[in-house]
Amino acid sequence: MPSTESRQLLLAAAAASEDKKAEDIRILALDPAESGLTDYFLIANGTNERQNLAIADEIELRLKRDFATYPNSVEGRRQAEWILMDYVDFIVHIFSAEKRAFYGLERLRKSATSLSIADLNAEIKSAIAATRAKAPKKPSAAAKPAAAKAVKSTRSTKTAARKAPARRALKPSSASRPKSSSLKKTKKH
Repeated sequence: MPSTESRQLLLAAAAASEDKKAEDIRILALDPAESGLTDYFLIANGTNERQNLAIADEIELRLKRDFATYPNSVEGRRQAEWILMDYVDFIVHIFSAEKRAFYGLERLRKSATSLSIADLNAEIKSAIAATRAKAPKKPSAAAKPAAAKAVKSTRSTKTAARKAPARRALKPSSASRPKSSSLKKTKKH
């Protein structure tokens, strides 16, 4: 089962493709029994080689900026007719329209399930909800004031104990102390 983070990366890559006007964006969830190398294929095509490069650059930039993730390898940048970006959990294929029709990855992966971006979003939301349900519950809002009062009462008794006047040793009275003026007179001699 792919992680929530890998699905979020895939969704960000699809959004980056969409932002650069990629055509016919498809997400294929691969059958684990048939394909042990990756979980998903993101397949899209541009109208020309320059647009294919722009799509690849946008995907790489967005995943680097938002997730600090780089592709393990990138192939086909020079000709830009079929750019392959390997992100381990998913592989991005950016084709020219002619090359996509020629190679037909969708036909080769018959056991793969085609997902829409909305399907992927729903998968992510359900995975996050399941994770939150398993997480230990925090104390309720009603329990917090009682706990805060208990902490406050122990603090107030401690501060009251600190503020209590300490017994001071008796100081000699001012009559028994020599006056500073007399000291000054004696030193001038």
